[in-house]
Amino acid sequence: MPHQTNTTDAPLVHAKDIVRRDAARGQTLLHTTSIAIEAGQRIAITGPSGSGKSVFMRALALLDPLDGGEVRWRGRRIARATIPRYRRHVAYIRQRPALLDGTVEDNLRYPYTLHAYREVRFDRARAAALASQAGRAGDFLDRRASDLSGGEAQIAALIRVLQLAPDVLLLDEPTASLDPESALAIEALVRAWFDAAHEARAWLWVSHDLAQAARVSNRHLTMRAGVLGDTHGNAHSDMHRDTHPDTHPDTHPDTHGDMPARATEPKP
Repeated sequence: MPHQTNTTDAPLVHAKDIVRRDAARGQTLLHTTSIAIEAGQRIAITGPSGSGKSVFMRALALLDPLDGGEVRWRGRRIARATIPRYRRHVAYIRQRPALLDGTVEDNLRYPYTLHAYREVRFDRARAAALASQAGRAGDFLDRRASDLSGGEAQIAALIRVLQLAPDVLLLDEPTASLDPESALAIEALVRAWFDAAHEARAWLWVSHDLAQAARVSNRHLTMRAGVLGDTHGNAHSDMHRDTHPDTHPDTHPDTHGDMPARATEPKP
């Protein structure tokens, strides 16, 4: 998967007829869904609990195997070997972050031990600047992960992703259950990331809060019973004209670069 930006009009991410099923229960978790995510878009997704929002987001991140359809990056299919690189550009942030034992800085350094980031180095000054943008004190990077509140843990997890400069964020209710101050800090961090290169970045933000969805989006979709639709309840079909040849086999293994099992839960 090429790293350079295409000069054509291909979207950043293009999901084409993707489907997710639970074979054991004979249930369709995500009905046939297509969406083109263009640079500059800030998309909010709302819907009832259990409606398939997280299933959809994980499918876009290629964290779970697809039962139909495909996801393309800048018009190109994604081979098995290039999924880690795809996730370098398209980052999934879940509601409850998993943090390693140790300090916040230990957690921020962790991605740089992965093969996908072997050519870059941790920048403490940049990480500290991101923490400052979120209103955290100068000693934030030195604090123990086990001593962080839920909001602070989410801020640390978000900094861990933003320092890597992804192109697309998939935010799966990142402020759910957080206090209003922490929620606004998360929103400010994400907005600053977007504004730094708005012509080349985009996000999808799942929220249970309609007021937040209005604040963070310039496009609003809904999810109900595994069907993605617009805010008027119409089934959503946002197909984008495909002008790119297939260059990779279409494989979607269930592998991802999530945090190791020895994680610590943040304080409530």
